[in-house]
Amino acid sequence: MLAILLAHAAAALMAPLWVRALGRNAFYLLALVPLGCLAWVITNWSEPQRVRLTWAPSIAMNIDLRFDTLAAVLSALVLGVGALILAYCARYFEDDEPRLGVFAAELIAFAGAMFGLVTSDNMLLLYVFWEATTVLSFLLIGHNAEQAATRRAAIQALLVTGAGGLAMLAGIVVLAESNDSYLLSDLLAMGSPPSGTAASVAVALLLVGALTKSAVVPLHFWLPGAMAAPTPVSAYLHAAAMVKAGVYLVARLAPVFAQNPVWHPLVLSLGLASMLLAGLRSLQVVDLKLVLAFGTVSQLGFLIVLAGIGTPDAALAAMTMLIAHALFKACLFLVVGIIDHGAGTRDLRKLSGLGRRAPVLCGTAILAALSMAGIPPLLGFVGKESALGAVLDADTLTAPARAAVTVGVVLGSMLTVAYSFLFVWGSFADKHVALQPAPGATPVTHHPSEVPVEQAQPEAADRGGRWHPPGALFLAPPALLAVASLVAGLAPSWLDARVRPYAETLGGPPLSPLALWHGGTAASALTVLIVATGVLLYRLRDRFPESPRPRLGNADRAYDATLRAMDTLSLRMTGAVQRGSLPLSQAAILVTLVILPSVLLALGTRTGVTLRRWDSPLQLVIGVIMAVTALAATVQRNRLASVLVVGVTGYGCGVIFALHGAPDLALTQFLVETLTLVIFVLVLRVFPATIEASRTTAFKARRAILSALVGAVVAVLAGFAVAARTAEPIWHRIPDAAYALGGGENAVNVLLVDLRAWDTLGEISVLVVAATGVASLVFRSRRFGSAPRAADSPDYDPDLVSWLPAGRLVARAERSMVLQITTRLVFPTIMVLSVYFFFSGHNAPGGGFAGGLTAGLALTLRYLAGGRYELGEALPIDAGHILGAGLTLAAGTAVSSLLLGAPPLSSAIIELTLPVLGHVKVVTALLFDLGVYLIVVGLVLDVLRSLGARLDSELADAETTSEQGDSGR
Repeated sequence: MLAILLAHAAAALMAPLWVRALGRNAFYLLALVPLGCLAWVITNWSEPQRVRLTWAPSIAMNIDLRFDTLAAVLSALVLGVGALILAYCARYFEDDEPRLGVFAAELIAFAGAMFGLVTSDNMLLLYVFWEATTVLSFLLIGHNAEQAATRRAAIQALLVTGAGGLAMLAGIVVLAESNDSYLLSDLLAMGSPPSGTAASVAVALLLVGALTKSAVVPLHFWLPGAMAAPTPVSAYLHAAAMVKAGVYLVARLAPVFAQNPVWHPLVLSLGLASMLLAGLRSLQVVDLKLVLAFGTVSQLGFLIVLAGIGTPDAALAAMTMLIAHALFKACLFLVVGIIDHGAGTRDLRKLSGLGRRAPVLCGTAILAALSMAGIPPLLGFVGKESALGAVLDADTLTAPARAAVTVGVVLGSMLTVAYSFLFVWGSFADKHVALQPAPGATPVTHHPSEVPVEQAQPEAADRGGRWHPPGALFLAPPALLAVASLVAGLAPSWLDARVRPYAETLGGPPLSPLALWHGGTAASALTVLIVATGVLLYRLRDRFPESPRPRLGNADRAYDATLRAMDTLSLRMTGAVQRGSLPLSQAAILVTLVILPSVLLALGTRTGVTLRRWDSPLQLVIGVIMAVTALAATVQRNRLASVLVVGVTGYGCGVIFALHGAPDLALTQFLVETLTLVIFVLVLRVFPATIEASRTTAFKARRAILSALVGAVVAVLAGFAVAARTAEPIWHRIPDAAYALGGGENAVNVLLVDLRAWDTLGEISVLVVAATGVASLVFRSRRFGSAPRAADSPDYDPDLVSWLPAGRLVARAERSMVLQITTRLVFPTIMVLSVYFFFSGHNAPGGGFAGGLTAGLALTLRYLAGGRYELGEALPIDAGHILGAGLTLAAGTAVSSLLLGAPPLSSAIIELTLPVLGHVKVVTALLFDLGVYLIVVGLVLDVLRSLGARLDSELADAETTSEQGDSGR
């Protein structure tokens, strides 16, 4: 199973390259990946398997996969239909299709994500794959992003299904924490459903996620909107794969949770509502894709009902209908793609005579439509018969509920028959407009817009009534799906044997096996009634004309109204709490900090607090200096002086760290404080030296009191926090754990790059975001690229010799020869020291962060001595590339650790004996630390480029403009 996931990931990475090399024919090569994986699924169908890969066991985040009958059914659909869809894409698209390589990568990645979803045993892992399908669906729907309707549809699908996924995540956490396991297999092994309010809330939240994903009323509207996607996306995601995820989750949980009090009311009522409302809506539209889209919503409601009943017979029927639906609905979507491709329209009012022009295509569509309508001997008929029998015999339902479900299923099936006939008639019947064969039957050079008719002008896609016949390779995928529906319908016992093991998990073997004919049963009588009434409804289709305002309401407008209401609410809340005054916002935060902990301490613990005044008299001296400089910062009017006195408090903190035996913290504090001072000085260049009198404020007692209270509360909280400890402090164990687990003697560095590497990864990600934010604020529209080099200056003379390559480009009045000479001599030493800190950090003070800061100070020195062009000479690389390389390297350590048998983002120790160096011990955390090093260097370079070199350039341009203006006068 892991190999299948890795194969799809590798194919997704290679897809753009293959498409660039082979054009659209690369889809055939990509199709081999799911096809080969399908062979594994078929071979191992009856052999349950488990895979566990330890990832983060302390938070129950392990890669736990389980392959059983239910997973096999969904995997076969995902991989088999996926292979045919990829082959279909090779003839649907043209070589000049924009972003075709990216589209191919997204499609193959989606197949891998769906396989991971249906084989996940860990519910957190299932959620990861669940949201991966959501994001990939957003990207695939928005493939034609230049169209407003496509962008809207993609965002709508993302918001609706993403919100449902968040609800599902909450349900997962509640359910797992209540039952002490995040494994589905553990929950399903309980036998009896968990009781209590927490369990019912968790089940309801899980169902919200499932019903949202499967487009069940009232959150169904995103699926018809998603028809703006290219047809292969509609056929795969919205017929065969993604929308089945909700049905899968309901089927997976049904063996235990079907008896939960909230289960049947939610699943059955909303499923039946979807079946009826969407079935009626499908008779009101004229776009063939929308007919199928609303039909899909209707059929998904039917599948949800069957999967949620909770009996073995209903489960058997649900699996049969699940397979049948994937086959016939994917086939019909592909047929629509061929029609759209060849006729230039999907409007059933404009299509005429295709049955005569394309008999093979017509036959393919008829087979699939008959299966959708439940006509023998197609698989849809076998599933529909089994479903009717299961509903009639559902002993988990009360008699009134069973009667209501039976009536709902029968009415919904009648509508299915009606829109099945409507689809065939609208696509292939002879009507008043005849399509003429194109001269020479030349194929089209591009496929038309995929925007549904309801969102575009009906005439937009018409090509003058010409028909371009499809080739054999274009026809093959839908034809294979239609034939598969026929073959499976003729061999129901073979299918029964393969899906029955799942049905037996719901309390025993099903009473009725799958068969083409069960004799004269009540289900058979209902089938006759369904078909006859469905044909009658089709004949009365004029009673359901297209309406600009749907008679059953418009959920899409409700979605728009909800978004407007949320926007209005957010604006009002922001207006109430964010008035645009920084002092007011800070005061609100600080008042909360003072009041809330103080009240809780007053009402809560009475733990005694004992404090030592100091360990050394030097601490008192340093504390007094820090306090004096902090007070001085509040009265200084000179900006630079304020920055310097604030810096003294930072250096004082570093000295205290050193006195307490924390050289790592002291070193980092000194480096950070120095770099911060430099950055402040760079920014202050564009400000006046002193604060203007109009901007100064008189002493305000309220601010002083609040400041004093904040300081006192923070000190008291620190004292109580230390006094509240009852167990042995963990720092007693850290040195030994650092050496035993991380292979290093520097406990601080091992904590950062091994024991708490997840925290560090989050922090360096924030650094990357901060650097990007600074660059965005300064450069506005795009990154400035690498810093300019000396040769880029018009004043550069290669024949002139200087201590620094760009030293002579600094204005003579601002040039310091002593600083340039010193920089030339000291820069290599600082860089060597930076490398030393990096390599020694695992066992001595230093590490990637300290080394990166040291290198950043060296770059800062080069910039201060030689100007903005010297920065480009020191490091002629785009800071964004350095940041990206660092983050990739740090995150990639997780994979390297796994490959070497260690948990992710931890140290795998490699010991080698080399000829010259002797015995060498290397830890993979060194790679993580190198990523931290690069990120810090990239951050400093980005700040120097933006707040230094960029501002230098703007100031120089402003000065040049001013001089030109003076000379003009």
